[in-house]
Amino acid sequence: MKVFLESIGCRLNQAEIEQFAAKFRKLGYEIVEDADQADLAVINTCSVTAAAASDSRGKIRLAGRSGRARVLVTGCWSEMAQAEALALPGVIQIVRNQEKDRLPELSVEQDPPVIDIRTLKREQLPGSHYRTRAFIKVQDGCNNHCTYCLTRLARGRARSVPFDRLMADISAARTSGGNEIVLTGVNLGSWGYEFDPAESLTMLIERILRETDLPRIRLSSLETFNLGDDFVRLWENPRLCPHLHLPLQSGSERILKRMARRTLLPELADLMGKLRKINPDFQFTTDVIVGFPGETQADFEQTLEFVRTAGFNSGHVFTFSERPGTAAVKLDGKIEKSVKKERSKVLRDQFEAQRMDFCRGMVGKTVQVLWESAEKLPNAAWKMSGLSENYLSVETIAAKNLQNQISRVKLTELKAKKLHGVLD
Repeated sequence: MKVFLESIGCRLNQAEIEQFAAKFRKLGYEIVEDADQADLAVINTCSVTAAAASDSRGKIRLAGRSGRARVLVTGCWSEMAQAEALALPGVIQIVRNQEKDRLPELSVEQDPPVIDIRTLKREQLPGSHYRTRAFIKVQDGCNNHCTYCLTRLARGRARSVPFDRLMADISAARTSGGNEIVLTGVNLGSWGYEFDPAESLTMLIERILRETDLPRIRLSSLETFNLGDDFVRLWENPRLCPHLHLPLQSGSERILKRMARRTLLPELADLMGKLRKINPDFQFTTDVIVGFPGETQADFEQTLEFVRTAGFNSGHVFTFSERPGTAAVKLDGKIEKSVKKERSKVLRDQFEAQRMDFCRGMVGKTVQVLWESAEKLPNAAWKMSGLSENYLSVETIAAKNLQNQISRVKLTELKAKKLHGVLD
């Protein structure tokens, strides 16, 4: 059987798709790059924004129109809209989020087999899904109650993946040639809290650094609750990539309370300052929601000022949209669409200015780049593109294909908003 895999949304969804692929291959199935080639299409959906939900429905319809593939749907959007998902063309089954780790086994017609994850081998997904980084799912679910968010409802309470299972997944990635892993979860910072005795994300990273030879370890989106100095000291090890995505959502204390966010702005700024003392080139990115109910112009100005003073190097701006089933739907103080649009533009422009400033400051410095894509040029050289340890997109010209290798690169210029360099 041939299987097509598609993922919408977060890195956790991407990590799950990679796990699905390994299990399908273990069952003897072939992973293909187009639904038109497949007997079964698996769509891992997202509901974090209205746009993500719309994209999820579009991907399902596209797979259903292939005329050949049976469509199996999972993920946060289908969890919250099961009847709507089942009504889409070609859909034969919804796999609930609580069962999705066993999705490949549940898709077979005979009795579901038991797959030993320690025997799985990671291989690259074909086509546009190619990644040199392996996404490792370490945690799922969330115990927070942010008033705008459906994720807790869709994925349930926080659950940590035990260390031995993580090590099996990491070992498979390394054996398959992976030079970088990305630890990902809905609430990554809560890893290990429910264990007896309790463990922590800091303890997990220490063990991975100690027990593996991975050249690069990266963290995905991370809440900053309860991260102490022992967490900061981890970055004294250069194998831990100096980049963190720290969701802000608002720089107004009043709006954070309406969001039911646990973020403490002074604590967040302090963490960023301590990490920059270890590495001045540490990059911080973030998410901000604009136009949350009750957001005044003064609240927005506070957000803008915090983005400036904390020194985020880049960020995603989300215009608030109501998500049915969330507490924010019932809040008063709805913001006019034109106001949300204007504020979003101002904040995006600010993020872009800060991104360009950071990139200009990196020119002349030497970074380590993991090459992700390669393009053969007419003169037999190769145009290489990849990511630095601090998550900068870098291009260079090389005499040979360096894909999935790590090279020292001296950054020489910022051209067309991209950093270019020469092999050191």
